[in-house]
Amino acid sequence: MTTPATSAAPATFAVPVTSAAPVTLVASDLDRTLIYSAAALQLPMPDAEAPRLLCVEVYEHRPLSYLTETAATLLDELARSTVFVPTTTRTREQYGRIHLPGPAPRFAICANGGHLLVDGVSDPDWQTRVARRLADECASLAEVRAHLLAAADPAWLLKERVAEDLFAYLVVERSLLPEGWVKELGQWAETRGWTVSLQGRKIYAVPGPLTKSAAMNEVARRTGATLTLAAGDSLLDADLLLAADHAWRPAHGELADTGWSAPHVDVTAGRGVAAGEEILRHFLRASGPGRTPSSGRQ
Repeated sequence: MTTPATSAAPATFAVPVTSAAPVTLVASDLDRTLIYSAAALQLPMPDAEAPRLLCVEVYEHRPLSYLTETAATLLDELARSTVFVPTTTRTREQYGRIHLPGPAPRFAICANGGHLLVDGVSDPDWQTRVARRLADECASLAEVRAHLLAAADPAWLLKERVAEDLFAYLVVERSLLPEGWVKELGQWAETRGWTVSLQGRKIYAVPGPLTKSAAMNEVARRTGATLTLAAGDSLLDADLLLAADHAWRPAHGELADTGWSAPHVDVTAGRGVAAGEEILRHFLRASGPGRTPSSGRQ
């Protein structure tokens, strides 16, 4: 995978990619959907029966994220037969640490839709469109960040970060997080056009207009996609799943914890890294000949 750069992109990025054959676009969240940290693997079987794992991310000289070797083979096949679009809330730098099997994706979505990468470079026209929507439709990052810092308790706050000058998140000691604190924060943020999501030890505050679905729809427009498939596990993925023709969510994660559902969104039987492998099988089956996915794209 090519590490994303931050230099200006050529104007040719605005030219749509066209194909005479039907095009399937697969937009998938990464963390806890396709790739998993050691803590999120969920391997309930005896050690001798655990699947072989492939490390796809190293951070500070240590292995961080994995998928099964079977999933790696499936992902390679998927990336060669569809327009596969990694879709993540990670920053471009964080995304650049991931080395997925298969050919490097032509498109990738980072910062929850804030950056649309084309051949590893952020599309400046898309950045401009996103910036205009944020300025017009929601409170400023500075206001939300100030509230986060004022409301958080140093007893459980470990870190505070701003991602790509687009949104903010807190890293917390979850066991010490007061009950109801995230819900209260979400209510406050909603009145200002922002959304809140709790994922593992991170509490994200993200502008409402900053969505994965908008970026996915832009890629679909450029590629002439006739079918869109998606997967994700968190509330920040809900709009992506709703916008796809057919989608899947793992049986674990924030969406599972809240009981979130939609008619065209299926739930995996497995949890943890097994769910990631299962989702890839669903993607391949739905994108192959004779597919009959239910329609749910909005």
